Amino acid sequence: MSDDHNAPPLNPLPVVVWLLFLPMLAIEGVMQLGASGFVGGPGAIGWRLLAVQDFGFYGQMLPIMAERGQYPPALLMRFVSYAFVNGSFTQFLFVAVFLLALGKMVGEVFRAWAVAVVFFGASMFGALVYGLVLGDAPPLIGGFPAVYGLIGAFTYILWMNLAHHGANPYRAFSLIGMLLGIQLLFGALFGVAPDWIAELAGFVAGFGLSFLVSPGGWSRIVKKLRQR
Repeated sequence: MSDDHNAPPLNPLPVVVWLLFLPMLAIEGVMQLGASGFVGGPGAIGWRLLAVQDFGFYGQMLPIMAERGQYPPALLMRFVSYAFVNGSFTQFLFVAVFLLALGKMVGEVFRAWAVAVVFFGASMFGALVYGLVLGDAPPLIGGFPAVYGLIGAFTYILWMNLAHHGANPYRAFSLIGMLLGIQLLFGALFGVAPDWIAELAGFVAGFGLSFLVSPGGWSRIVKKLRQR
């Protein structure tokens, strides 16, 4: 037990993590109040479906925008807005746990803007790959692709730390390996949802972006290029 009686009861979270989490919490709170009948009347039961229609990512958007050569902001917004609308309260809980835990660990190493870049970069890349691979699949919603980006950033931190201490750096990928294994198990038992494609793409984006946005990351890359 700590002798510091002025210490906060919970470990403080980086501000950027709160800024990412609170909109999710607010949206889910409104959904729950509507579904419970506390606000909005009978029509509030369908608010989640309306939110999916208004903010979810649809893969069909990609060929339409490419053919027309037009990229309306309302459609481009969906590359990130879908991450704040979860399909159920259970999904929200899992996303929230991962966001708060991994956001804290990554935020203790990365700067606030770098955490945001990883989160939104993974969200956008996950949606892009999802749309390119699946096309007319069901709409993509939920924060898992963005959270998997934070898993990628956390994997990068572990990878660099293990390499620095002369340990096997590939041990850093044990977390993503375990999560993919769990998904395969659940897929074999209950069927596989196509969202895993966006989640895996989000992880790749988060890991790759970490080379650029981590402290000293860009300088480290330039130094290695000059050594060649």
